[in-house]
Amino acid sequence: MKLANPLNYPLAVLAGGIVLVVGVRLANLSSVVMLPFAAVIATGGAIALKSKEPETMNLENPELARELQLVEQQAQTLAGKAEILRSQATQLLSDGLEVELLAAVQYACDRASELPAKVDQLSQRFQGADSLLSVNDLQQQLEQVNHKQTQASGVAKDQLNQLTASLQRNLQLARQGQDARQAQVTSLSTMIADAAGVLQQLQNKLRTADLNDSEQARELRSLSEELHSLEESFDLLVTK
Repeated sequence: MKLANPLNYPLAVLAGGIVLVVGVRLANLSSVVMLPFAAVIATGGAIALKSKEPETMNLENPELARELQLVEQQAQTLAGKAEILRSQATQLLSDGLEVELLAAVQYACDRASELPAKVDQLSQRFQGADSLLSVNDLQQQLEQVNHKQTQASGVAKDQLNQLTASLQRNLQLARQGQDARQAQVTSLSTMIADAAGVLQQLQNKLRTADLNDSEQARELRSLSEELHSLEESFDLLVTK
């Protein structure tokens, strides 16, 4: 529960004042009794109002805070669309022969649904003035990506190449003593936008594809794998 000062919430103070007037003037209750009660009402109202406010980020860089909030919104939107697609896939891919394709789509959608929580974890790491990305953290991320590149091919390898370029740019900024977090958030935003595009393609294809056609089924599976690959790249970027 968030503690709140009623003086910062005029509506809460008004509610407490109304309770006080009603109790003293109309109910003829003692002001000694009503004053603490009115204070409780005002405080409770302030807490309720504060709980509805969006979380603020304790970041020295206001532009970074705004961009991170936008990325959080993007992730929430993508997660909502992924849930819709997951439900549609479950209905459309009901045949026993389509179980493998359904599992691939569901897995990609489940991973997309996890993105808001991962962005929230990243925002917690970014809190405060002393939370700049370190050279060591970025080097570890780069090593992980380089390892995955040796095992990747096709679209997944292309995405990892883009992630490598982003991490190298962030590493250069960090070595220069600059705030590399903003570049990292921009990379996340681009990845989410790319994932949203792939998700839309997957949804469109799923609605119209003839699943008896092996080529169309292969395209659906390829889109699911591409979405999953983007999500893995996202994980690498937000993990220390």
